Amino acid sequence: MLTHFPSIKDPRVNRQKKHQLQDIFFISLCAVICGADNWVAIEEFGLAKEDWFTELLGLEHGIPSHDTFGEVYAAIDTDQFSDCFSRWVSDLARLTDGEVIAIDGKCLRRSVDKASKKAAIYMVSAWAQQNNLVLGQVKVDDKSNEITAIPKLLSRLDIAGAVVTIDAMGCQKKIAEQIKQQGGDYVLSLKGNQGTLHEDVLTFFTSSLSPAVASVSYDGEHGRIETRSLRATADIAWLQERHGWKGLQSIIAVTAKREIDNKVTEETRYFISSLDAHDPKRLERAVRAHWAIENNLHWVLDIAFDEDSNRTRKGHSAANLAVIRHIALNLTKAEKTSKVGVKIKRLKAGWDNDYLLCVIGMI
Repeated sequence: MLTHFPSIKDPRVNRQKKHQLQDIFFISLCAVICGADNWVAIEEFGLAKEDWFTELLGLEHGIPSHDTFGEVYAAIDTDQFSDCFSRWVSDLARLTDGEVIAIDGKCLRRSVDKASKKAAIYMVSAWAQQNNLVLGQVKVDDKSNEITAIPKLLSRLDIAGAVVTIDAMGCQKKIAEQIKQQGGDYVLSLKGNQGTLHEDVLTFFTSSLSPAVASVSYDGEHGRIETRSLRATADIAWLQERHGWKGLQSIIAVTAKREIDNKVTEETRYFISSLDAHDPKRLERAVRAHWAIENNLHWVLDIAFDEDSNRTRKGHSAANLAVIRHIALNLTKAEKTSKVGVKIKRLKAGWDNDYLLCVIGMI
């Protein structure tokens, strides 16, 4: 991992470089893995383990102050940091054909700064379902949205042979074309933001022409029973003639029927895809994998890393600390010797230096 980090440009002037940039990165990463969630906590963690860090790194000027950590991460270019992250993950992950890569956005709610009139930061991330890893992330530019961030994120990823799933915000012709150009397939959620496309698909699946249910799956936990039925068709020449999407092969309808405390609700969602309609099981896996990003990534960041409560705001620091959390999450999930959840792994790494080195991959 540290072989990729030196590619990041050090934002400091030479006279201010008491601490090596890679040492700052290493200490902060260890601290975040072990439960530190802000610059003061990172400094205190470093001071508590100063002898250990000095033995590892040969620190000449001791542990950096919390101001140093904050100022450095506020100044580091987030795009460079994210590029470094993606190159590291490409070494770590082993993507196989058919891997589902879910792309979705998350707001860092407490990063809003009303005094400086800065809106909360929004990060768009890519999640590899089979590898259980974050593949990359992009900060949504100010006064922009996910539509501009998703192409930038895709360009950093090797998606050849993978299936990319995106919610309705990313259901754009240029995004679908980029996915196909990079050798991937897509399953895009469809809502009313694409003119008459959603209306045409809905009309088809609610008409007498609608295909029969091709796949049914069940899920039940915490007193909830959910039945999901999938319909799909490749008979879409009429739709392509009207709308013209790159690589479009099928349209999909997934109806979820939920039973909770004798109450029954039903919802149907629609998708367009470059996958073959005659493999409904594969379509179902792709749709479900996208929904799982909430539990496997966003929920873990909020529960295990308390991301929604983080008040880091200055400069690029909120976005860069989000990248650090993604690195820490990948490393803790990749560590398989301890059969506990991410939150307990973080605690254990703080208690046991050898286990921390195991998480980082140094032993």
